Amino acid sequence: AGVTSFRLVNRRKLIDCPDLNPYLGITIVSESSLPDNATITVTVSGVIDTQSTDWVGLMSPSTADHGTCLDNKAKYVETGDLASLPLLCDYPVKSQYVSNDPAYLPCNKSTCQETDSSGACIVTTCSGDLVFHVVNIRTDLKAVFFGGGYDAPCVLTTSQSVPFANPSQPLYAHINSIDSTGTSMRVTWVSGDGAAQQVQYGNGQTVTSTVTTFSSSDMCTDALVPSPAVDFGWHDPGFIHSAVMTGLSPSTSYTYRYGSDAVGWSDTITFRTPPAAGASALNFLAFGDLGKAPLDMSDEHYIQPGSVSVIDAVAGELNSGTVDSIFHIGDISYATGFLVEWDFFLSLISPVASTVSYMTAIGNHERDFTGSGSVYETPDSGGECGVAYETYFPMPTQGFDKPWYSIEQGPVHFTIISTEHDWSPGSEQYQWMTADMASVDRKRTPWLIFQGHRPFYTSTTENPVLPNVDSTFVSAIEPLLLNYKVDLALVGHVHNYERTCALYNGQCFQMPTKDADGVDTFNFTTYPAPVHAVIGMAGFTLDGFAANNKWSLSQQSVFGYSRFFATTTEIRSQFVAAGTNQVLDSFKIIK
Repeated sequence: AGVTSFRLVNRRKLIDCPDLNPYLGITIVSESSLPDNATITVTVSGVIDTQSTDWVGLMSPSTADHGTCLDNKAKYVETGDLASLPLLCDYPVKSQYVSNDPAYLPCNKSTCQETDSSGACIVTTCSGDLVFHVVNIRTDLKAVFFGGGYDAPCVLTTSQSVPFANPSQPLYAHINSIDSTGTSMRVTWVSGDGAAQQVQYGNGQTVTSTVTTFSSSDMCTDALVPSPAVDFGWHDPGFIHSAVMTGLSPSTSYTYRYGSDAVGWSDTITFRTPPAAGASALNFLAFGDLGKAPLDMSDEHYIQPGSVSVIDAVAGELNSGTVDSIFHIGDISYATGFLVEWDFFLSLISPVASTVSYMTAIGNHERDFTGSGSVYETPDSGGECGVAYETYFPMPTQGFDKPWYSIEQGPVHFTIISTEHDWSPGSEQYQWMTADMASVDRKRTPWLIFQGHRPFYTSTTENPVLPNVDSTFVSAIEPLLLNYKVDLALVGHVHNYERTCALYNGQCFQMPTKDADGVDTFNFTTYPAPVHAVIGMAGFTLDGFAANNKWSLSQQSVFGYSRFFATTTEIRSQFVAAGTNQVLDSFKIIK
């Protein structure tokens, strides 16, 4: 009842392409099973008539529905992804056009399949090789050879399925502070096994993990248009393990490993605890809007082209041994309802996030969905509604779906809010942030840094329907920054770098002067107003600038990250370009 013929067409099962070619084949060239991080070759062979619309999709699990569902285009669009992507009933983990092999279309890799009586070749077929990077997502893979491009896909042939060698392998660890003492660190990782595992650390200490997961029933959706998270984007997340290492000393290096004898152990990792609240110095890095990008030529949902270069640059910075912590201010993975992409993201960040405290804030692409209680009624999370984010990143928050918190490291108090939850005067979050900033002991932590995903100011062209700057948010929260003498506001959401004067209500209350090295210097001995820095330039396609506001002192549309060094009397900041390690903006605040 109520099922129209149009809906039936859109949800039809895909018939095979009308291709009677007996030579056609597709093979995943690998061992009998896959390692946790692998580059595999998929070979398409026996093709008589090569076409530019021929493509290969990696499907997982191998039972995934590789039929076509044309209405899935709307599910990509609802997350904000307008790229041309495969319209299959289940989301392909990765896909590539076979023409990515330059030898495919001209048939430079040919095989004679039949000869005539004189020995002359009468049937020649072509082949192509595609390279895919895969990580352990716990479910087996198969490769499917399609004709018809992404908009009208039809199946030509499928490969054998290939499993991962150890679907239960503990993987993708990251660590974060749970309080301001620097004496405890939480480790979170993923495994295909739900039995408790352990962290072994320090000098023989062991702690057992707590285990959680989530299901498609935990995701948000709409009765009329199912969200990707409950529909073709769902992938089983396995089990998320978490354990707290205690008895540590601040600003000290230790080693740890995680796992169990039953399912295997991680490599041994060296990590550093952050300084305790009140310590004299802190080095930290910060950025927003990171996401992930393929390490091959694949098409994937929501590619963030700067993410790999930024993580590589951050990893190089961490090699110096001077970084105490990292702050990632919203728009974390951009999985947005395509759950397998969390694994690729966690694999990308783990080399850095497993070694220093990796603190996060929630963004619109983690939380927002229509009718879910988010401030903004957009489907930006693809139906995840914060569930995946809060499971993977258990910050020291006020509770589930209350992802705001504060933490102190060295001479800095960080107040970290959710711009996606109710921040209106009188709300629970508003009351919390007011009390939190009012409680800061400026003798112990002389600097107050405010973090939230959405900005107060931007010089980027505004969308009149969905503006980057919400004037209602600014009217409610900006007075708190001034009242509690916030020194620095770090935000994302806009995909560039922009730094302001000491700014309130659109007016500069202090312009910097140049020090002997030419660095912009603010003197906050008498407090003027916060300096704002938009740092959403870590991965997502960059935004340009449309205005030269008097309050805007530096504008950089370049992928990178910000580094900060704080003492009791000075904060120094540098914006670092990821590709060149060049410092493109510097400023400091003294008092």
